[in-house]
Amino acid sequence: MSHQRRLDEIVTTFLLNTCRLRPQISKHALEAVVCCVKLATVHYVQEDDLRLIPLTTGSGAEFYIEPMLPLVGDVDVMCHGSTELAIARGHPPPTQLPAEFSDYVQVHEIVDYVPWIADSHLPGYVYLQLRYLLTYCTDDEKYNYFEYDYELLLPNLSRGPVDGDTGNLHGPAVTTDYSDTSQLPVDTVRCARCLSWPTQAADWPTRHRNHDWPDSATVDRVVNNGCDVVGVAHRQCRQHELIGTLQWRLSFSRAEIVLINSWMPVQQIIYHMLRVFMKTERLTDNGDNYEPIAVSNYHIKTLMLWTCETEPRSWWTRNLNLIKICAELLRSLTVWLTDARCAHYF
Repeated sequence: MSHQRRLDEIVTTFLLNTCRLRPQISKHALEAVVCCVKLATVHYVQEDDLRLIPLTTGSGAEFYIEPMLPLVGDVDVMCHGSTELAIARGHPPPTQLPAEFSDYVQVHEIVDYVPWIADSHLPGYVYLQLRYLLTYCTDDEKYNYFEYDYELLLPNLSRGPVDGDTGNLHGPAVTTDYSDTSQLPVDTVRCARCLSWPTQAADWPTRHRNHDWPDSATVDRVVNNGCDVVGVAHRQCRQHELIGTLQWRLSFSRAEIVLINSWMPVQQIIYHMLRVFMKTERLTDNGDNYEPIAVSNYHIKTLMLWTCETEPRSWWTRNLNLIKICAELLRSLTVWLTDARCAHYF
């Protein structure tokens, strides 16, 4: 047996034995809960009826394993307003909404492009066009709707979490230091909630899968959770006078949480190992340079999601060697980067 193989076996055994299933809520998850409560109870000055509905995302929500090196650097929270809703294009306005929504809700239709703006369409990036005003009727406990007779696009600016927030803006997130309640900084992303699965990803639920992952129950759960729309333009469009202020990005964070929590423990461990490698090798670090970086953690997540779907369970467990599996995945990532192609999972 070669020295390298023996070393790989030691590392594999160590990680499998020390990455425990979480027996209870972790410290980082508890901090996320505290931050969510803070956001949900804040008073929004501009609109008396507006409440923020938070959702914990990122590694704090995706991992059910507890490695010795958690690699949790912040708390990620998405929150949508109770007075805004996005719907897929062509869908009728809803007559019933979850209790978290207010009695008056503006409904925006998700559109791929704007006819009066040239070159306005990029896959995964959309616009929100105001279509309806929903008003709750206590008599029949349903929402009635009024259709607007003008086209108004919702701008993606000023999407900070709360009035008076002094956090730092980077991309769609506002980073805030809640030092009084949390030891970690909090990345808060304002979004618009879409309760239905977007037409832009209509092929995902039904596409052919050879290895039954995700299974039909998981697919149904993902689809029933819908998606969100985050207020940020494509990096190539952020300097455009109109597109930069009107473009939004589809977010599948809710779907990713469900899918990653359906992984086998070994898949979660490998995902964690790849993230550690990316961080320690500083592959996602651009320092003080504001130019876009070549590789991000989302590339790793995308790589893992595709591989979980295209490879059988036995690929992960046959002759189990975590180092070898990580090396094979990184080779696949190398091909993606060399060919300048990384297909979005959804």
